[in-house]
Amino acid sequence: MSIIRESVEVGSTTITIETGRIAKQANGSVLISAGESIVLVTACASADERPGIDFFPLSVDYVEKTFAAGRIPGGFFKREGRLRDEEILVSRLIDRPCRPLFPDGYRNDIQIIATVLSADKVHTTDVLALIGASTALHISDIPWAGPIAGVRVGRVDGKLVANPTFDEMAKSDLDMMVAGSRDAIVMVEGAADEFSEDELIEALMFAHRSMQGVIELQERIREAVGKPKRAFAGKRPTEDMFRRVREVVGAGLSDASRTRIKGERYGKFKALKTQMLEALKPEFPEKEGLLKEAFSEVQGNVMRTMIVDEMIRIDGRDSTTVRPIACEVGLLPRVHGSALFTRGETQGIVTSTLGTAQDEQKIDGLIGEKWKRFLLHYNFPPYSVGETKPMRGPGRREIGHGNLAERALSRMIPPADQFPYTIRIVSEITESNGSSSMATVCGGTLALMDAGVPIKAPVAGIAMGLIKEGDKIAILTDILGDEDHLGDMDFKVCGTAKGVTAIQMDIKIEGLSRDILEKALKQARDARLHILGRMLATLPTHRTELSKYAPRITTLKVNPSQIRLVIGPGGKTIKGIVDQTGVAIDVEDDGTVNIASSDSVAVQRAIDIIRGLTAEAEIGAVYKGTVKRIVDFGAFVEIFPGTEGLVHVSELAHTRVENVADVIKEGQEVEVKVLSIEEGTGKIRLSRRAVLALPEGEEGERAKERMEKSHNEPPRSSGGDRRGPPRGGDRPRR
Repeated sequence: MSIIRESVEVGSTTITIETGRIAKQANGSVLISAGESIVLVTACASADERPGIDFFPLSVDYVEKTFAAGRIPGGFFKREGRLRDEEILVSRLIDRPCRPLFPDGYRNDIQIIATVLSADKVHTTDVLALIGASTALHISDIPWAGPIAGVRVGRVDGKLVANPTFDEMAKSDLDMMVAGSRDAIVMVEGAADEFSEDELIEALMFAHRSMQGVIELQERIREAVGKPKRAFAGKRPTEDMFRRVREVVGAGLSDASRTRIKGERYGKFKALKTQMLEALKPEFPEKEGLLKEAFSEVQGNVMRTMIVDEMIRIDGRDSTTVRPIACEVGLLPRVHGSALFTRGETQGIVTSTLGTAQDEQKIDGLIGEKWKRFLLHYNFPPYSVGETKPMRGPGRREIGHGNLAERALSRMIPPADQFPYTIRIVSEITESNGSSSMATVCGGTLALMDAGVPIKAPVAGIAMGLIKEGDKIAILTDILGDEDHLGDMDFKVCGTAKGVTAIQMDIKIEGLSRDILEKALKQARDARLHILGRMLATLPTHRTELSKYAPRITTLKVNPSQIRLVIGPGGKTIKGIVDQTGVAIDVEDDGTVNIASSDSVAVQRAIDIIRGLTAEAEIGAVYKGTVKRIVDFGAFVEIFPGTEGLVHVSELAHTRVENVADVIKEGQEVEVKVLSIEEGTGKIRLSRRAVLALPEGEEGERAKERMEKSHNEPPRSSGGDRRGPPRGGDRPRR
């Protein structure tokens, strides 16, 4: 096989795709690069279908090798382990637009693996992986109705940018991944800084235009090296099967489809399926699987026709009505913030927990370490849909739904310098019948406000659907689970009253016009504002006081050069403060010190200690200090912890002192006044005499004259350092 290499410009980036050199035993493989970022993508299919299954066995894995960025993995084993959340999210981005393009009924195992081999910290690799997956499938013999392309869209200084670099993304107010075919957008995933609906549509259209060159590039490569596609004749129910299913249970399906309660509706469907199988299995022997498939298809057609012809939905609503909403806050007394959000038969308990900087999550990513102070975790226990299954930690769906809700809320979280807390939201879905991720967004907003987090604006989310039968179209607000499964679009929109903060869209049909997009977004905005109104009726703004169980964080600023005094050698000083007070302390490189505890007395003790460690002497100020050391020429007095100055023998008293020990003792507390601070060395010259009362009579007058004379003289070299005892030098003369 000859090596083929083609390139295309997308924005200011050159994307190059090569095939025929690496991984040639895969059904399809490509090496795709931008700059010095390189991803190997392979697609393989089993020779035979997997027997006994009723689902399509596709697996997608996006893998970041740390050697790609010149790094060694952390941890004990020093090798890559299970996929991190970021890798799972990219795997989902590849899976979602590719999956619908495989033929119905295909049961061969398909595996797509995208391996990052080189990462230049300039060009993102997730877009390359998506394009590479499409190309590997398109040039392979695997039946697939591609190609598609992907593009990331940002907006920098008001200008839309295709495939922005990492540096450009840091300045962008939009981060949106879009996948599409030559004729339509098929997937969207992104976050925005309160974009208007018009701005969002403009970005989507820009993305679709930007990806056309990549699609043409894939077509050229397939024409050069593409393999003939495998023949696939899927097993489908016959027209006779469909007719008999409609005759036996058609009327029952129409009645069941109008049953508003999910549990009752599912019970009727189950009974009708059993009735159908008992009636038709003798007529169609050994065709039970096809009969079930025919039943599901007839059931879906009945429901879709009811919606587009009668504009009546499964639960009796029209196309724009949001299900009944109920909101509660503060339902969990020991939790920092909590909310119960119910919309129809979808419900979630959402909690907000406040922590310190020590609770931030360390992310060991491909291009280096980073820290997260806002976390959102979404859990979907089986009881939420009345099922039983093993609890084995979050799956890919839960990670994806949680990430969508996190992106929707993250831009509304106040910055650390205004609210120095680590924030974790946990959503426990207790009931589900459509759009539980949007319930998480709404409940998350209420939980944050209940916790006293001063969010920039409340956020709500809504899931939109679409039913298209010929020329008849119904755009549905707040879709149910059945409408998601049987519909042609799942379009989730999150945002504030001002604009959109996150979006996710998956489309099953071949075309979606701008007109439909505009109508869906307008309908979503109306629903979002309605939901926000119900939420704010429950809690109009964030609470002004934190929960009594939440840590109080007090922020101090110290000179960055004094950080070493707070931390101490080997962290000894800061550990001592924590042990004494029980608080949590975090010190930033810029001199910001955060002290956290729910005990205000302990916080004040820690503040006093830190201020004592970092206090700086002021000329003319009087301090109460402790005599630390006596020498022939005076005494060293500690005025702050670790800060000493010299009281020269001539400044100990109003009268002449022959022996320092006669007037002052080690360990004695004395008041002293700062006479001078030597520039450069910081040596402090102190006086005890200046704060002592003058003797009465003639002796007092003479003492006053001597004091005035000494104060008019240039400062003497004290040999004292404000950070400790003198480092040497001659004994000063009297």
